[in-house]
Amino acid sequence: MNTKKLTETNELATEAIAEEIIDLEEFAKAGRKPPKAKRYRIRIDKKHYVVEVAAMTGRELLNLAGKTPATNFMISQIFHGGEAKKIGYDEKVDFTKPGIERFRTLPLDQTDGETATPARQQFLLPQADREFLEARGLIWETITDAGGQWLLVHDFPLPNGYTSEKVITALMIAPGYPDAQIDMVYFYPPLVRTDGKAIKALSSQMLDGKNFQRWSRHRTAQNPWQPGEDDVSTHLTLVEGWLEKELTR
Repeated sequence: MNTKKLTETNELATEAIAEEIIDLEEFAKAGRKPPKAKRYRIRIDKKHYVVEVAAMTGRELLNLAGKTPATNFMISQIFHGGEAKKIGYDEKVDFTKPGIERFRTLPLDQTDGETATPARQQFLLPQADREFLEARGLIWETITDAGGQWLLVHDFPLPNGYTSEKVITALMIAPGYPDAQIDMVYFYPPLVRTDGKAIKALSSQMLDGKNFQRWSRHRTAQNPWQPGEDDVSTHLTLVEGWLEKELTR
């Protein structure tokens, strides 16, 4: 085949790809980089949407999902493997970048503050974290125990598939946070799947007089902790991704 015919063949192939609806979730699960296309199928929470642009801002994604006003919500992009990254309202997400599996929104509706007031504050979280936890209406505490500083989030909701509906979720707040990353997650009572399947990579951690279940889950080299971007809100989004992913194993 001569060069001219080869070029024409490549152009036709490119046009054929461009006409397809590219499903970001399918490409991410297959480990493939999404090509440039006229239309993309994206998932926000549990719903799918087809868009005719290759990039959207966080605000545009929230509006697409009917989450208005956008400032009452947070949105994160979830990468294959469960890693999460918070998206700014005016930050653009490029759908042709590999690994973006879906998007998750979180409400930031204000409460009266009564149910979210921590009973113990043995150390002070950054203001952005306190505002996030209170806006979510979560009951939380900060304690110093087991050789470290801990954030305890009470009545943390679990997806269907576990024998408990809500648990205490603990995060170790490392020295140097928020520049230093939050790693792993701890649950009390210990989580059990309703289908009886074992959950791997677990160990025990005595904390606040209770035997917590430690999930050995970590960020990847492709999605490292980013100081100035990551915080309690993004790590809890990551935790929610781990909880959902476990149920698909």
